[in-house]
This record gives sequence, structure tokens and C-alpha cells, in this order.
Amino acid sequence: MKLAKSWIWFTVTLITTFFFVGMLFLLSPSPTMAKEKKDLPPRSIAVYPEYTGVVVSQGEEVSIDLTVANRGRHDEDIMLSLPSIPEGWKARIKTYSFGVTGVHVESDKTKNLTLRAEPGPKIGPGTYRFAVQARTTDNRLTSSCQVTITVKPKTGEKVSKGVNIISSYPVLRGPTDAKFEFSLEIENKLEKDSIFNLTAKGPENWDINFKPAYEQKFISSVRLKADQSQTVAVSVKPYPLAEPGKYTIQVRVSSPGAKAESTLTVILTGTYKLEAGTPNGLLSLNALRGKTANFSMYVKNTGSAILNNITFLSFKPENWKVKFNPERIDALAPEELKQVEVSVTPSDQALVGDYSLTLRAEAGNPPKADKSIELRATVRASAFWGWIGIAIILFVLAGLVYLFIRLGRR
Repeated sequence: MKLAKSWIWFTVTLITTFFFVGMLFLLSPSPTMAKEKKDLPPRSIAVYPEYTGVVVSQGEEVSIDLTVANRGRHDEDIMLSLPSIPEGWKARIKTYSFGVTGVHVESDKTKNLTLRAEPGPKIGPGTYRFAVQARTTDNRLTSSCQVTITVKPKTGEKVSKGVNIISSYPVLRGPTDAKFEFSLEIENKLEKDSIFNLTAKGPENWDINFKPAYEQKFISSVRLKADQSQTVAVSVKPYPLAEPGKYTIQVRVSSPGAKAESTLTVILTGTYKLEAGTPNGLLSLNALRGKTANFSMYVKNTGSAILNNITFLSFKPENWKVKFNPERIDALAPEELKQVEVSVTPSDQALVGDYSLTLRAEAGNPPKADKSIELRATVRASAFWGWIGIAIILFVLAGLVYLFIRLGRR
């Protein structure tokens, strides 16, 4: 009898142990949204201009966008300087309203500034080079770049000897949804002060306005003294539904004693827009550890220009595999849609739970349009081990029934 009771207690203990072990396996804590760790160096900085070389007319000031990048893991205080400025020029690094000698840049971020160069009255045609240097406050990291400014003699259209219109960049090119800004220099060649009216005639439904240089207010006339010149900006916003192509804008400057005209050209390349998603709208996926799960996504060109060289990237947890079929789309016409098959294989060591995947489509190099989708991948345990647990429980229960039947007969 004591032996039978010992077997019963042993069996109950064994069942309880298997039950708790199974629950711990199925309900073990896992990362809710596992994210990829960025593979960044400990410290890295860079400084570079939007344009490394520009051509301007004699006497024209230059403003070039300057980017300061922190590509390391830690925030940095970066000092900026211009160690080489050509003689006769004034140059500084500035933001919208003041000069800048240092900037704080967070990890994996960039800051945009402006390199401003002003020629002196004796600066003639030629090539001038400006050096830009960035360094950390501890002087351990440095980066430098160079901007080349080529000065050409003044050229432009002149209709009468009373007034000149000089346009350094009469042709601008860009997407339909961009804003274009031309710079015009108006010279009063009359022997007296005069007020010049500003008018422009462009395509229908286009928004065209005149502004003082580096200001946002709109103007319709400008007062110039004798032999004085002033720079005026022409702001152009194309009609949103304008087709890709070449468009001309006729600018006219007139006063009672003189008039002049100039033709500006805008070349529209269309808009670059890319849409991505899943056919059913669901952004979730179930997968087993080490097993491949498949799903479909689509990419669609919602712009008005052809998108070329569309590639796919994935940001995934460590040791996961993501494959796209096809891996690249050569061209996608406006309103065209294509389906892409995606296979996701979790790591063999992945824990049960939810993970985050980012799938990204990029068109062009450098990208002209891109789109990312966030996908939740749920890793589940294999059903094989669940059946093994059930089989063990059934075996133990059968043993208990056998013991009770046998002991009941005694």
C-alpha cells in the first residue's frame, strides 16, 4: 500500500513538472518589437557642399548649401572654419540670420548650413577656391572639403541702353512639385532715378512672383538710382497638373524712359512618387523559427515621371534573412503597379514573440523617391513539441489509470 501511494505521488509530481515546463516554454518572455541595431562606427564626421563647383557672373554673390554630418554612435560638437579664402573675397558659414563657428550634431544626423561668399570690387574673371574644415572639440576628428567658384564676365539680354536684365541661370530643371527661383540683376543705365515696373507672362495657372533677394515679400516694382543695379528673385510655382516638358516665362522690366525683356525657361521632369503596401492591407506575418514564410507586397508609381532602377532593402533583426523576387525593377511607368514576392526566414535562435521588420523601396541612385512599410512578424513555437508534450501527458495519465485499477482490485 505504501508502495502504491509512493507511485501516485511520483506520478502527480511528474505531471505537474511537465505542465509547468510546457507553460514556461510557450509563454517565455520575448522582445515585443525587436529592432535592428545600427552598425555605426564609434565616431565619424563629415562636411560637404551641395555643389563642389559653380559658375557665376562677375560681381555676383554666392550661397552654397553646406551639410555637416555625424555618422558615429555619439553626439558631437563640431567646430567649423574657412582656412583658405581667396584674396579680395569675404566668406563665412552662416544660418538664416547669423554666422556659425560650431554646431551640435546628434548621432546619425546632419545639420544644413550655408557657405556665403561675397566678391570684392576688384574681383575679376577667374577661378577661386574656398576650403572648409570641420573638427571635433577634442581635435581627434577632422573633415574638409573644397568649393570652386568660377567667375565669368557679365552676360545677359539688353533691349535698350536704358535698362539691362542679367540672368546668370536662365534655365532651371526639376520636378513638377518643386518651386523654382531665378535671380535677375536689373541695371539702371539712365542718367536719372527711375521706378521700373516688373511683369511676367508664363503658362496658364502658374504662380509667378517677384521678390527682393533673400526676402519673402512680393513686389511689383523697384526704384533704382542712376547707374545703380539691384538683384530681384523671380519665384515660380508650376501648375500641379502640368505635364513634363519645357516652359518659357517672359519677364519684362519697364519705365517711362526704358524697357527690357528676358526669357526664362523651366524644364519639368515630372513628379517622383512611390507607393508600397500589401494587397490585403495587412502588415503582419506568422513564421516558425528557422522556417521561411512568404507574403506579397506591391510597388506603384503615383508620380508623373518614370521611375528607374527600383531596388529593395530590409531592416531586420540579427541573423534573419529577407529575400525579394524580383530583386530589382528596371522601370515603372506612371500609375503602373508591380507585385513583389518577399520571403522571411527568422533566426534558428529567435524567441517566441513579435518582431519588427522594415521593408523599403528606393527608385534611382541617389533615390528620387522611396517608400517604407513596417511589418510585424510573429514567431511561434513548432507544433511538434506541443504534440510531444501531449503524448507524455497521455502516457502518464494511462499509467495513473492502470495503478488505480490495479489498486482498486486489492
